[in-house]
Amino acid sequence: MSYLVLARKYRPQTFDEVVKQDHITRTLKNAISAGRVAHAILFSGPRGTGKTTVGRILAKAMNCKNGPVPVPCNRCSSCKEITAGNAADVFEIDGASNNSVDQIRELRGNVKYMPAHSLYKIYIIDEVHMLSIAAFNALLKTLEEPPSHVMFIFATTEPRKIPITILSRCQRHDFRRIDVESISKHMEKICKKEGVEIDPKSLGLIAREAKGSMRDGLSLLDQVISCTQGTISHDHVLDILGVVDREIIFKISGAVFQGDIAEILDILDTVYSAGHDMKKLYADLIEHFRNLLIVKMGEKNRKLVDIPAHEIDLILDQVEKVPTIFLNQIFDLLFKEEITIEHSSNPKLALETVFIRIFQTKPALPIDVLIAKLDNLRKDMYETDTDVVVTEKSFTPRDERKDSPSTLNRTTGTAESLDTFASAPETPVDQDGDIKGTWKRFLSIISEEHPALAANLKNSMIKELADNRIEIEVNGSHFNINMILRNKNEGIIKKVCGDFFGKEMDVVIVPKKIQDPQHQKKKSQAGRLKQEALSHPLVTDALEIFNGNVVDVKIL
Repeated sequence: MSYLVLARKYRPQTFDEVVKQDHITRTLKNAISAGRVAHAILFSGPRGTGKTTVGRILAKAMNCKNGPVPVPCNRCSSCKEITAGNAADVFEIDGASNNSVDQIRELRGNVKYMPAHSLYKIYIIDEVHMLSIAAFNALLKTLEEPPSHVMFIFATTEPRKIPITILSRCQRHDFRRIDVESISKHMEKICKKEGVEIDPKSLGLIAREAKGSMRDGLSLLDQVISCTQGTISHDHVLDILGVVDREIIFKISGAVFQGDIAEILDILDTVYSAGHDMKKLYADLIEHFRNLLIVKMGEKNRKLVDIPAHEIDLILDQVEKVPTIFLNQIFDLLFKEEITIEHSSNPKLALETVFIRIFQTKPALPIDVLIAKLDNLRKDMYETDTDVVVTEKSFTPRDERKDSPSTLNRTTGTAESLDTFASAPETPVDQDGDIKGTWKRFLSIISEEHPALAANLKNSMIKELADNRIEIEVNGSHFNINMILRNKNEGIIKKVCGDFFGKEMDVVIVPKKIQDPQHQKKKSQAGRLKQEALSHPLVTDALEIFNGNVVDVKIL
């Protein structure tokens, strides 16, 4: 064929022409200059990043007429033959189709012969991970101690599939994905050489679709040029590649920040009607909101965002007034729903549902704002000369609460009404005649069989009686209390309770707390103050501001 695709026509011919792999090309140039080039080299990395290309350049550098030299001349017969792919002493082997042990044995038989007219006989094996285990084993000895005139250059996209015995015999170099900006600039240079007029924004779109692969980017550019005559418009590029315009992505994020759900639903319908892949759109949205969050977090993190420079400026304008915590909320929700969209039979409907959920999520306040508002409320409380301060230990969203207003019980952690919590007595004991009569009958039974224990229980009483639980409050001297709390006596009381009530009872024995009238007065006053604090306008305003719930009320 007379036509040569861009990826082949503009293939780098020297180390300096390789894009964004300086960490490898610099090492190889230094190794050549110092005469320390390894006999077996492994190039690993994503597709289209230059592994085979660098392998060819290395072969030219080693077999150049002036070589070995870091910069091949590309004019001698050896360089020209390697560039054309027909060099007698450089063998490019496809590991996928030459993976049997017999083919490796044939290679082993040929390596002992001297090169025809070059310094080295070089074997470039692409996709070397496709070799069989038997083929790898047959290569081991030759790879470890090859003849001095032989070099092996391996290339692979999956180094984990290569046996460790092979890896340990090679000098490994890992290629990196090429960033969008570098791919875009390289394509811009090629377009100038080809006389093609194309918008830099379109080149950025093509570079983004390349996913870090220079070869993929040049193939897409080739496709766009072939389908267009004259100046290439951005809309034409969108139609050819079948991708969603980046402006639409920014419109969706802008509508989210403005709270315009109708605009988002309209955009999604337009994209769907145009025949775009909704799952691909969702993946682009996740990446976009991730970029928004990263850029918002600070200038130092912008190196983590692989997008053109003009898009970073657009992002900075869009997130200027958006809290970081709200961006994180949206990104977290989108990421969690990715599996749902991926497996949905109706991705458009699923995508609409996700955005409706986003609009139902209220933006969370940053923790520094929460602390500042709490401090202001506390200052206002002190200024009102009130002896009570309400402490909000935590805030529970309203949609996570029960229907009835509730708070946490101080001792058990169970929910009860605010009124009960504020005004309930410290020891809610039923003092009616039935419980007193029950205690008398119970004490008389113990007196018949255990008179000594009954004497110690004489001044005691039932503090609380439930279905399967009885709490006995012991009153008397420390001697009496210690006698009752002995394991033997506790067992007797538990057995008598079981016989008396006709079922197994959980018996709890507590000493009586002596409270003076002054303490009772303070307790009553504390309950009143708590109730006043709960109904204070500042407290109700705080609950409204933070969308929260009072956990505890403390008397200072």
